[in-house]
Amino acid sequence: MERLAAWLAGHNLPGTAEITEAAFAAGLVALALVLGWLAGRHIGTRIATAWAEHLNGSADTFQLRVCALVRWGTATILLAMVAVGWPWLPLGTLVTGLAEAFAMAMLASTVLRALNLARWAAWTLAALAFFLVLSHAIGGFAVVEATFDRVGIQVGSRRFSLLSAFTFGITVLLLFAGVRVVNRVLSHSIGKARGFDATQKLLVQKLAAIAVVVLAFFVGVDLLQVDLTAFAVFSGAFGLAIGFGLQKTIGNLIAGIILLMDRSIKPGDVIVVGDSFGWVNKIGVRAVSVITRDGKEHLIPNENLMTQEVENWSYTDRNVRVRIPVTVAYDCDLELAQELMLRAAEESPRVLANPKTNVWLMAFGEKGVEHEILAWISDPESGVGNVRSDVLNRLWLLFKEHGIVIPYPVRDVRVREWPGQPPGAL
Repeated sequence: MERLAAWLAGHNLPGTAEITEAAFAAGLVALALVLGWLAGRHIGTRIATAWAEHLNGSADTFQLRVCALVRWGTATILLAMVAVGWPWLPLGTLVTGLAEAFAMAMLASTVLRALNLARWAAWTLAALAFFLVLSHAIGGFAVVEATFDRVGIQVGSRRFSLLSAFTFGITVLLLFAGVRVVNRVLSHSIGKARGFDATQKLLVQKLAAIAVVVLAFFVGVDLLQVDLTAFAVFSGAFGLAIGFGLQKTIGNLIAGIILLMDRSIKPGDVIVVGDSFGWVNKIGVRAVSVITRDGKEHLIPNENLMTQEVENWSYTDRNVRVRIPVTVAYDCDLELAQELMLRAAEESPRVLANPKTNVWLMAFGEKGVEHEILAWISDPESGVGNVRSDVLNRLWLLFKEHGIVIPYPVRDVRVREWPGQPPGAL
């Protein structure tokens, strides 16, 4: 007991007044958190309801995010007012500092997750916010900064310390988060613009995204105080690499920008490139995504679309003519057969009434009289083969109903002699 009393006498334990003040601070912290929760539940719900439709997002997900933002934002403001509103003793300062740091970390995590930032990056920045706010609350960041700066090595004329590595990582994460925020805001603003069509909006969004990344790079270089003269040799090697190794990549990038500028190929167009037939789903930086009727997605390099022949079925007009070959027997009523062909095409739901469907007699073939039905459709992205199949199915029933015969190959075989028979016996 004597040793315990001596140990307690040698340490400054909190007194009754300090413990009472800390309990009062804990009560204020609890009140601030409750008020933040109430604000998120009521005010956040109203804000989410008013803006969910305007932002074209999922109402449930958007409401959860807005409520969390209002909750932790309100709690952070109230806790900051509690922390600076009274000259707290050390224990009360620790209580308010921990609560304020926790609320700030949750607010930062909610904001970063709402911006679709990676989970690890969001929690890393949230932990950083907690650390910084708590350090400031209990006496400042100077001591921690000096400790981090002492741990390092000297490489040439530069010193690399734990503080510099920490600063580099934080700067990169902040710039990454800033690029994501700016890109989302610009994408939403450009998407709402009425003066551009879909292709022009896509081009402006991609150019803006590239500009934001370039700007973030130079801002990072300035913040980190990187000496660009050290990259003189590297830039020459990098330029040489672009001239040889990255030639195709840069060519595809420039070709993609040209395609978006001249609007020769747009998302939604139906194109044919070589053996690939389908509609354009997306024009990317490197390749164009073309989805076929089989559900396969072909990634065609942008440079191929600039150098090869491309059939664009919906470049200036979405109407496409479908050719359906039909052969009938020589001894049938040609006029009736042609009327039935027109009827079968006109009754197909996807065939247009204008331009009108035509039936052409193409040739007197080896098996019968060859015709071709020329029908027009306005939705080539829905396929051509299904239209041809529907018309032929209808025509088959009409031919059977009216007795029109579809010829089939007939071969006459003449036997000059059988094995073992004398010549001229047959």
